[in-house]
Amino acid sequence: MKKESPVKKVAEKPSSTTTTRKRKTTGASSATPRHRSGPKQKRKKERKSAPSNIAKTASSHHFPDWVYYLLMGVTAVCFITGFYYFFIRPYAYRWKPCYGAKAYGVCIPYGYPIHGFDLSHHQGTVNWNELEKTQYSPYPIQFVFMKASEGGDFSDTTFKTNFSKAREYGFIRGAYHFYNPNSDPIRQADFFINSVQLTAGDLPPVLDIEKKGKNIDQLKNDLKIWLDKIESHYRVKPILYTSYKFKTKYLNDSIFNTYPYWIAHYYVDSVRYEGQWKFWQHTDVGLLPGINKRVDLNVFNGTMEELKQLTIPATKDKSTSKQVSINN
Repeated sequence: MKKESPVKKVAEKPSSTTTTRKRKTTGASSATPRHRSGPKQKRKKERKSAPSNIAKTASSHHFPDWVYYLLMGVTAVCFITGFYYFFIRPYAYRWKPCYGAKAYGVCIPYGYPIHGFDLSHHQGTVNWNELEKTQYSPYPIQFVFMKASEGGDFSDTTFKTNFSKAREYGFIRGAYHFYNPNSDPIRQADFFINSVQLTAGDLPPVLDIEKKGKNIDQLKNDLKIWLDKIESHYRVKPILYTSYKFKTKYLNDSIFNTYPYWIAHYYVDSVRYEGQWKFWQHTDVGLLPGINKRVDLNVFNGTMEELKQLTIPATKDKSTSKQVSINN
């Protein structure tokens, strides 16, 4: 019996071993996709670890709870203070108890028996039959100012009718011009003169100034031009209307202190202005019969006799010696 060569046996063994290894390798390669760590899995791991990293960062910069509540409290106080200052305080007088006389929906200022109001197209159509009843109330309405013009080209649409009705129903009447700082003062004065015919018994013309424009020195100069031209035409000193703050800040000097002053000062118990004044517009929420919308109410600082002395006087015509009215 012939024996196999040792070389042949050695050559055969590697072949079987190689096959086994290939099978193992093949099995390993087929399992690899289920266990490999690719880019997608890395992203997932990063996403999962991101919140924990953020939490660690936040916790390292986290403020104490008392600081958070302190900031919230300060913010709330600032908000409430600002709200009160801009929306409550200016109108607080509306909610104050009225310990004095109350009429026309408001608390009437004490010590002023002569009452009036002012009127424009904003109040709409007026029922003068109903309004006349206020003359016989415990606090009679006896005078009325009406808006006649604004700037150099605007006429109030209700002025002619209301101005005529006021005289017809026995009210002492007056007319005012709303001044525009951006318009020529001479043009504005001429426009008012062409719009308003005042007669004996009427109150002097009124200059209503509420806007200062771009240059306060220019404004003062222009206002003086308007006032001088109006005084020269109607032969009576005009009334200056403006708010308490505007007057004290911009027009509180000797030039304008010589004019009868009509002060606008709302929701206060008394006038704070230290100078002389003739009329006080004390509220803008008055209610009068015959007028559907709220109106500005005023009082006169004096007696009825003094109010009449303030009106335009009748003059005598030298050629006829008859009483005639001042008109344009």
